[in-house]
Amino acid sequence: MPFEVDIPQLGESVNEVTVLEWLCADGDYVDKDEPICVLETDKANVDLPAPTSGVLRQLRKVDDILSVGDVLAQIEEGERPADSGNGAGAEEAVPEAAGDARDEEAADDGDAAAAADLSELSPAVRRLVEENDLDPTQIQGTGRGGRLIKQDILALLMERERDARDAAAAPAPEPAAAVTPESAAPVVTRSTPQPAPRAEAAAKPAPVAPTEGGVRREPMSRMRKRIAQRLVEAQRTAAMLTTFNEVDMVEVMALRKRHKERFQEKHGVSLGLMSFFSRATIVALRDMPAVNASLEDDDIVYHDYVNLGIAVSSERGVMVPIVRNAHSLTMAGIEAEIKRLALAARDSKLTLDELSGGTFTITNGGVFGSMMSTPILTPPQTGILGMHAIKDRPIAVDGQVVIRPIMYLALTYDHRVVDGEQSVKFLVRIKDLLEDPARLMLEV
Repeated sequence: MPFEVDIPQLGESVNEVTVLEWLCADGDYVDKDEPICVLETDKANVDLPAPTSGVLRQLRKVDDILSVGDVLAQIEEGERPADSGNGAGAEEAVPEAAGDARDEEAADDGDAAAAADLSELSPAVRRLVEENDLDPTQIQGTGRGGRLIKQDILALLMERERDARDAAAAPAPEPAAAVTPESAAPVVTRSTPQPAPRAEAAAKPAPVAPTEGGVRREPMSRMRKRIAQRLVEAQRTAAMLTTFNEVDMVEVMALRKRHKERFQEKHGVSLGLMSFFSRATIVALRDMPAVNASLEDDDIVYHDYVNLGIAVSSERGVMVPIVRNAHSLTMAGIEAEIKRLALAARDSKLTLDELSGGTFTITNGGVFGSMMSTPILTPPQTGILGMHAIKDRPIAVDGQVVIRPIMYLALTYDHRVVDGEQSVKFLVRIKDLLEDPARLMLEV
C-alpha cells in the first residue's frame, strides 16, 4: 500500500504552504530523508524530506496551495530497482533499422538540452523565460553556482525595453545632399551675395511614433504578502515613534584598522561594524529592558536574554534571521553567526526557527547609501535600531571644527511600552559605547 506524504506542521502560525518546486520527478526512486520538494511558507522556503524510501508519485503541481495535513504525494515502498542497461552488448542487439531513430534522437539533442535547462529553473524564472521566449543558456546567471534568478531575467527585459525605446526615439538619418554643378561651385557677384543652394533631396527627420509603457503583473509571493500584512499591522496597532542621534565613528574605525588582520587570522571572520553595534545594543538593552520587551494583550513581557534580529536583503525580499542568545556571544561569535545567516538567506536555506523568536532588531540601510530613515517595528518587538551610511562631516571638537566620520542612528520604539526618556537614553548609551570602544569592552 502506498505511503502518503502529507504537509507537516512546519512552525507556529504556519497553516498554508505553496508547492514551489519539485526536486524529484514523478516516478523517481527516492531515499528516506532525501528532499523531494520545496515548500514556500510566509516565513521561509522549506525542503520536505521523503518519510520513507520508494518510488515517488506526485499528486500536486507547482504553485498548488495546501494546508497542514493535505496529501502532497505517495511513495510506493520497495527496494531500489537495479540498472537495466548492460553496456555494449545491449547496443549490439539494437536492429539496424533503429539507426534512423538514433539519428532523429541526435537531431533533437538541442531541444532536449533546452528542456533540461528549463527544468532546472525555479517556477518564477521558468515562467518569465517561457512568456518572453528567451534562451536561458544565453543569459548569465548571478545566483548560487551561476544559477539564473528572477532579477537576471528582469534586468535583461528592462535592457531590451530601454534599447527599443532608444531606437524608436532616435531621428532617422538625413540622406546626403545631391551634388550638382551649381551646388559644387556657388556663384558670387559683387552686387548681391547669393546664398549657397540647398540640396533638393534633403528630407525632414521622420516623425517619431509615440511609445507606450508596458505593464507586467506578478502575483505576490506568500512571504511578500506576510511582510505586507505585518508592516500594516505594526503601523495600525503600535504607537510608533522614532528618535535620532549621531555617532562619531573615528575610534571604532581606527580600532578596526589596527586589529582587523589579526582578528581575521585568529577567528576566520572579518571584523565588521555589525559586531560593534550588536555588542553596544546588547549592553544598552540590559540598561533599558523595556526596549527588549514585547507586548502580549495587556501584559508586558520582559526578556532576560537577547535574540537579535539582523535584517538582510535577499532575492525574496527583506528577511530578519535571528542571532539567538546574542548576549552570550563574543564579537567573533556574533560576526560568524551573522555571516552564516546572511549566506543562508541568500541561498533560501533559512529554517523557520532561524526566523522566529527575536526580541530586538537591527537594520542597516547604510549599505545601500541611506542617510536617514524611520524603521518599522517587527511585532511584537518594542524596538528596532536603524544604522545608516557613514559620511565625513564637520563637527565641533574641543572648540575646533574637525572632519569626522559620522553615522546617524534611528530608534523606532513602541510608545505604549517605552517612554521617551528611555528611548533617548538607549541611543545615548550606544553612542557613548561606540565613541569610546574601551567602555564597550568593559561594559561600563
